[in-house]
Amino acid sequence: MRNLFKIKYLKISAIGLLFICMFNCSDYLDINTDPNNPTTAPLDQLLTNVEGSFNQITEFELFMAEELSCYVHQIVYREEQDQYGTKQDNADVQNSWDVAYSVFTESNIIIEQGTADNEMVMVGMAQIIKAYTAVIIVDVWGDAPFTEAALLESGVVSPVFDDQEFIYQSALDMIDEGLANINSGVGQNPGSQDLFYGGNVTQWNRFVNTLKLKLYNEIRLSSMFNAGDLSALVAEDNFMQSLTDDFQYPYTSTQSPADERNPLYRDSYLTGQTSQYASPWFYEILKGWNPNIHTGVPDPRLPYYFFNQLVPDQLPPDVGDPTTGNPFADYWDRNTGFHSIRFGSVSANRDFTSRNSSTYPGIYVCGGKYDDGQGGSANASAGTGAAPHRILTYHESLFIQAELMQVGLIPGNARSKLEEAIMAAFSKVDNVVANSETTQDVPVLSGSGAASEFVEGILQEYDGASAEKQMEIIMTQKWVSTFGDPFDQYNDYRRTGYPVLADPNGLSPEYQLDNEDDWPLVDSETTLTRSYQISLFWPQAELNVNQNAPSQKDATTYAIFWDN
Repeated sequence: MRNLFKIKYLKISAIGLLFICMFNCSDYLDINTDPNNPTTAPLDQLLTNVEGSFNQITEFELFMAEELSCYVHQIVYREEQDQYGTKQDNADVQNSWDVAYSVFTESNIIIEQGTADNEMVMVGMAQIIKAYTAVIIVDVWGDAPFTEAALLESGVVSPVFDDQEFIYQSALDMIDEGLANINSGVGQNPGSQDLFYGGNVTQWNRFVNTLKLKLYNEIRLSSMFNAGDLSALVAEDNFMQSLTDDFQYPYTSTQSPADERNPLYRDSYLTGQTSQYASPWFYEILKGWNPNIHTGVPDPRLPYYFFNQLVPDQLPPDVGDPTTGNPFADYWDRNTGFHSIRFGSVSANRDFTSRNSSTYPGIYVCGGKYDDGQGGSANASAGTGAAPHRILTYHESLFIQAELMQVGLIPGNARSKLEEAIMAAFSKVDNVVANSETTQDVPVLSGSGAASEFVEGILQEYDGASAEKQMEIIMTQKWVSTFGDPFDQYNDYRRTGYPVLADPNGLSPEYQLDNEDDWPLVDSETTLTRSYQISLFWPQAELNVNQNAPSQKDATTYAIFWDN
């Protein structure tokens, strides 16, 4: 059994975390002279804690996936993130900032103590996690504390905000150093205390090289990009080879002594009223209704992605009027039971209670229920919560390669790689289902007739498209296939402009649904009064206590250096 040495971080500023470290972390660095009263935490347990903390940064429930999933139009909210309204004091964003800097603090302990003890394998793993964290900080916030972060014991109370490009380059350098230390073989292997790979060095190598590929692709339009570095990495050809190499955090159905179920499952299926609503924009693309992308190509992953509590033709029970047939729904597909709200909706129906009507996240994204068309209640018995947090996966790496091939930066056929990526994404769905502990009879997706027809339809669309449209197809399929990982999707959208997102102020009808009744969707019932946030506000609590912090940014104009 893994020894989970875990602390939950909520509303604590980065400075506050440094004070916590001053009073609680110094003993970790002391020499252990009494085996019955250890003052040095075992490094493998510290590594477990670092990995658990790292996983939280981009998670749901209490962290910034709640906001980013709205910004990439896969989940809709009634909260402030609707219409891109995330504020400076948003608690989820603050939590992600805090836990990111706790990773710095914890990683530094491993690096310092492990170097002193010649435990270089675990030092390398901690360096990789710290570097990945630094990249996430840059991707979301830009300039941030780095060189002076987590140095309170050295007297640094207000760490300076370093330039974002400097942080990014430092992270790339730390990744190389960390990989060298992992491969040195010096020191013990953490084994099962490594929550990602169980100490498998081969898989760590594949993951790190895939991470570097992702980062090189991310900066490919910036002055930092080095084509020679990318070519050397590709020539090495040591990337993830299958879904067994996926870099993901394992959630289970275990509830005691700690609840280890997927946070999105806990926050939706276990609450009196969910705050996450399935995006109609995403739904219509999966249905093949969007007139500009994948038109007439329905996606067979839809019942794995979302669970409808309603059966076809069932009037929404929360508010529907059985006398008149008026569903009083902001968005309801009579033919499937899909029920949700629209982004930017100002409809009178938007804020009605919908606990017994709403569509919920499904078995693939959070360990919820597979939609077998029979409806049912989205309660605690409707799923298991055993679905991983997919952070960087094999099928995502194939989409990255397809993008790089499409723009001519690496050799290969982008069309063939796109097909390979979609097929791998189908296999990932089956893999998550197989490990979900579900008692449902869920059909295998890979190799099914629907899957084959879908791939054929996408490739036909690709073959008839311009080079720019082909890029849109690649990025849209990556967006669809990585549902549940809004962090990378947020990066992709800002980098490439794809996928095309819902625009309530657009000239053409936003949604295509027509129930052929007396209550059609009305375009004027959605609006957008705010600009897209191309970065997130720095947490205001940090700026309030850090004397070296800059003035608060305008998140609609403050760009990340790779954003084009």
